[in-house]
Amino acid sequence: MSAVVLQVGQCGNQLGFEWWGQLRKRAKQCPFSTKDGTLAAVCVDSESKVLRGASQFLKAKKLRQCNIVQGKGGRGTNWAYGYHGHRGAGENKLLLEAMESIRREAERRDYFGGTVLFHSLSGGTGSGLGSRLCEEIREEFPLAHILTVSVMAHQSGESPLQHYNTLLSLASLHRSVDCLLLFDNDYALSSAGVPRRPTLGPPSPSSGPTQGSFSAVNTHIASCVAGLLMPVQSLHTKSGLSLGAEPWELIRSVCPLPAAKLLYSTQACASESVHWDRLVSSTLQSLPQLSPTGKPYSSRAVLAVARGDQDNSFIMGNALKKLKQGHRCVQWNPFPVDYWTDPCNEVGTSFSSRLLTVCSNHSSVSRLLEHVVQRASLKIAVGAYLHWYENYGVERQDFQLAVDAVSDVILEYDRQ
Repeated sequence: MSAVVLQVGQCGNQLGFEWWGQLRKRAKQCPFSTKDGTLAAVCVDSESKVLRGASQFLKAKKLRQCNIVQGKGGRGTNWAYGYHGHRGAGENKLLLEAMESIRREAERRDYFGGTVLFHSLSGGTGSGLGSRLCEEIREEFPLAHILTVSVMAHQSGESPLQHYNTLLSLASLHRSVDCLLLFDNDYALSSAGVPRRPTLGPPSPSSGPTQGSFSAVNTHIASCVAGLLMPVQSLHTKSGLSLGAEPWELIRSVCPLPAAKLLYSTQACASESVHWDRLVSSTLQSLPQLSPTGKPYSSRAVLAVARGDQDNSFIMGNALKKLKQGHRCVQWNPFPVDYWTDPCNEVGTSFSSRLLTVCSNHSSVSRLLEHVVQRASLKIAVGAYLHWYENYGVERQDFQLAVDAVSDVILEYDRQ
């Protein structure tokens, strides 16, 4: 693999460690590693607590100590603080150290294809510093790809600043990255088998996310990402030559136009006796079909990754046709559904099980974006909390520019 994996903030590191843990347990050989067997990972956080999760990888000599970049204080759940760092300090030391680690790791690759970022959109370090790092990476490696695994907070609220942070993150990332794998915490909870929190009214102490629910969400998201990014046999020739078994192949499959690059992912698994059609139906159950105004949602492109397809029944059956119909693929794309297959399932619980991971450039993402814009705009109108951002160099006009940028993305998805 040509990728360097970057983990930023509490959510990004917890999710990243879960991802590496899954790969180490299930894959015969981790493809996201260097020649000496160490993981191609850079772990960054403004506090040291969450980075203790790297200890097992350090002890096993699977992670370089120099790739653990930590600060001495948090970022106050503030995008501006994470983006600009300590104002008046002259330079953002955490940013500089992170970029140096990324450079060194990129140089260890035979070929540096790009960066995969794990982070949250709603915190301070993951959203602010994560956005800044993407901009710096884009400037230093203009031809390299950037793919983000971006987690959105619960709609019912974890922080009064989360909608500001998400708004500013999305605006910045849409300018600098090639593709965003977007995961909504509320949906991820239900997909992981945890009941959804109520979306109206303040959450009660008993309805808030628990440590167990966070773990379940991380496991689900990491499994989806592994299902999409782990190599598959259908992208190799019989001689073993790779035809594109890289994370960037996902971008080429599901992002036909650069103005729309937010992706929806879902996953279903079953025993090998279950038909692929049933797995397709499971992935479609949670796919939003209609907007609040009754307008049907549609997909610009869809990628289906079928693992455990030992008899090629995924291609021979009606699964692809069902995916195309269920996602209401746009007419202007002559080949809207791409598929990859592998006879083994290294991501699932056993090699004989079937796992279907579907990634869609689906217009229902506009509903999530509208919610963020509406909630943020209400606060901007009354000036709520703006002074917290002004203290770190983000002015009211920057919020309006972010609103305009995200609103343009909404319009792009609404017109398809």
